[in-house]
Amino acid sequence: MPPEPVTATLLISCRDQKGLVAAVSDFLYRHGGNITHADQHTDQEEGVFLQRVEWMLDGFAIGRGEIAGAFEPIARRFGMDWSLRFSDYVPRVALMVSKLAHCLYDILARWHMGEFRAEIPLVISNHDDARAIVAGFGVPYHHVPVDAAGKAGAERRIRALLEDANADLVVMARYMQILSDDLIRAYPHRIINIHHSFLPAFAGARPYHQAHERGVKIIGATAHYATAELDQGPIIEQDVARVSHRDAVDDLVRKGRDLEKVVLARAVDLHLRNRIVVYGNKTVVFD
Repeated sequence: MPPEPVTATLLISCRDQKGLVAAVSDFLYRHGGNITHADQHTDQEEGVFLQRVEWMLDGFAIGRGEIAGAFEPIARRFGMDWSLRFSDYVPRVALMVSKLAHCLYDILARWHMGEFRAEIPLVISNHDDARAIVAGFGVPYHHVPVDAAGKAGAERRIRALLEDANADLVVMARYMQILSDDLIRAYPHRIINIHHSFLPAFAGARPYHQAHERGVKIIGATAHYATAELDQGPIIEQDVARVSHRDAVDDLVRKGRDLEKVVLARAVDLHLRNRIVVYGNKTVVFD
């Protein structure tokens, strides 16, 4: 099977103004760009324009190393926040987990089956419970215990592990520790977290027990980028499942974990395929 053609992708956000689409399209046209995907959205309330445009590198007159510099004058003229990605780049994804391993196992299995174009150089955990699971996939496992007295030191070690691994993306696959503002700022919009969607109505311990006591009819899960404000980052993906009076707490937990796995996997996939533009505390997902 011949290799897939390499493409470049621009992800853009800026103040909405005249000439944006024309300027980007003209840039690509003048240099022989064959556009394979283009989509845009304007947030009318915020006055923000967002665009994703992907084109073939084969036949493009500008070498990939010079594209960013050639586009910079256009970006500067319109005040764009923008990034340039290439489809043949293989991102390095670090996974973090505590004791609940369902999301970790699912991500590793999907990666092993080739669903994610990525490398997984390491798994970090504050417990040793998942070591055997991770070993089965041939991924290095780093146990970094965290307690109140040694939290700062543990995070310094975590930061060093991520830097040594050249991690492009960090996935909190049910890592049940709060990351510091400094660590989050080091990976802006590059840390994905997953949690149940009962927050804030059922915050704290045993959320499914609280939900069962209230007789909820829908449960859900939310994947979002981590920010300094706990569980308030830009939302990437969500899903729900209906439940009824016939469901015991164990049923809610099982259904909730299934949702968490699927929602997290979708969010990781969207990020890896360069489908997300973040602006403010929102995202636009170009599917």
